[in-house]
Amino acid sequence: MPANVTFILGGAASGKSAYAEQLCLNSGKSRVYWATAQIFDSEMRAKVSRHLEQRGSGWTTVEEPETAARVLGVLEPGQICLMDCATMWLTNHLLADHDLQAAQDGLLAAVDQCRADLVIVSNETGLGIVPENALARRFREAQGRLNIALAARADTVVQVTAGLPLVLKGAL
Repeated sequence: MPANVTFILGGAASGKSAYAEQLCLNSGKSRVYWATAQIFDSEMRAKVSRHLEQRGSGWTTVEEPETAARVLGVLEPGQICLMDCATMWLTNHLLADHDLQAAQDGLLAAVDQCRADLVIVSNETGLGIVPENALARRFREAQGRLNIALAARADTVVQVTAGLPLVLKGAL
């Protein structure tokens, strides 16, 4: 039976991660946290520490910045995996100068083959102004395409603003 995929979108600091974590807690399933962020400075280290404290115990954390199949390919039914977040995952590929379409195709294939339920968090980057530099515009376009592809595969899509969920697709 294919996994249930919930896709959660929102702006920075919108409450999307906390909402996603609560969905996983409420599932009653064995929880896996797929951490995609890489820690390069003290600010990111502090953010990761806050997320760990907020999440609490009862999670198996897998740190994997790029390769979805390494995480999703080993999950089993009865588990739920929170990918936090697709935006950091995409940033890792962009900054490493990887083929973004190939990376996205690999992620989508891993999502399609995953046997555990998934909750994927991503930033909505298309609501702001057009960035002034080429790298930022490339990122914004790639993030938009990734979000569209993930939303198309998801059973449920939720936008979180100010900590409040709005169901865009499916039902909670």
